[in-house]
Amino acid sequence: MTTVNIGFVTIGATVLVLGLLSVPIKRLWLSGPLIALLLGVLLGPEVVGLISPAEWGTESVLLEQTARLTVAMSLMAIALRLPRGYLRTHVRSLVIVLGPVMVAMWLVSGLATYLVLAVPIWVALLVGAVITPTDPVVASTIVRGPIAERNLPTRMRHFLSAEAGANDVLSYPLVFLAVLMLAHPPDDALGEWLVRVLLLEVLGAVVLGGILGYLAGRVLAWADRSDIVPRTSYLVFSLSLTFTILGATALAGTNGLLAVFVGGLVFRGVISEQEDRDEEEVQEAVNDFFLLPVFVLLGLTVPWHEWFELGWSGVVLVVVVLLLRRLPAFLALGPLMRSVHGVREAAFLGWFGPIGAAALLYANLALRETGNDLVWPVGSLVISASVLVHGVTATPVTRLFGRSVA
Repeated sequence: MTTVNIGFVTIGATVLVLGLLSVPIKRLWLSGPLIALLLGVLLGPEVVGLISPAEWGTESVLLEQTARLTVAMSLMAIALRLPRGYLRTHVRSLVIVLGPVMVAMWLVSGLATYLVLAVPIWVALLVGAVITPTDPVVASTIVRGPIAERNLPTRMRHFLSAEAGANDVLSYPLVFLAVLMLAHPPDDALGEWLVRVLLLEVLGAVVLGGILGYLAGRVLAWADRSDIVPRTSYLVFSLSLTFTILGATALAGTNGLLAVFVGGLVFRGVISEQEDRDEEEVQEAVNDFFLLPVFVLLGLTVPWHEWFELGWSGVVLVVVVLLLRRLPAFLALGPLMRSVHGVREAAFLGWFGPIGAAALLYANLALRETGNDLVWPVGSLVISASVLVHGVTATPVTRLFGRSVA
């Protein structure tokens, strides 16, 4: 219990301090996830040894479930933050970024893993699928706050949020395509992928999430008209909606994260403008609280020994992935996206495709499904490098973009 209590103190104090000093920290070219990651490394078994997550249970299960909850909270916050009807009015740009751009990110990451680490192709494509999604958790720290609001057009901030929310949940089929290809003959794997993953888990999540979001919105609207719900109840309502959708989809065997995102969008479209603003503010506060603990946990569980075994191959893979996974595809296809205006915006959005909690979730899910020992070391290395590089470059590059536009 001592270790658990130390963990509570550490995580709680981190959230409190970073919440109070978020603006000065960003001025120092730092980010909340980066500081949380470094704190976890400092307090972990390999440095100070104050906290050992192994005493709390199986580390991979703990990481997967913590990341699942964190991403779900962030997806609900994005769904409530986006303007009403945003996905419909920007459908062309989103189809491009969630279609050819996302597939390119997967193939480039997988091919880089295949060539650099010399592993079987479907193992490489599994790693590529794990690190494909643009993380909604880290992306939220880039597009929010006074620095982003002063230097980035609202249009760009909404676009990065929408893409991070949507491609995070759409990476799930890519991960399971590789998982099934490793477990079954190709014909059997494709059949199960089409029927179970796409029809049941993905389409079922859209339907179930939409129904629950619509019912929740109608109930809240009725309660507000009846004057039986105080404003303080919105915190409980917004938080419980996320948990309800996650639990219901788990029981139904569908994709919970996709259902949360769809449910949040439908819920946003049903409630009134005033309720809309209240729910957005509440969900953003909840998201801030759940944002940092997962990165502290990542720092506590860093697989140092496996990283060192990768040697220089790991370093080369990180550099190739960060430079080529996303930026070339955005520069090439940016002119086709109506939401992206010019090479400058395409370059900014192409660089800021951070890898974080979503990849952490998929890395541990893939480890559980396949038992492959390569997924977690490579996935955690790329995630940590992305948190470091994108965290350090967010403030200066955002200011540089603002000055160049001005």
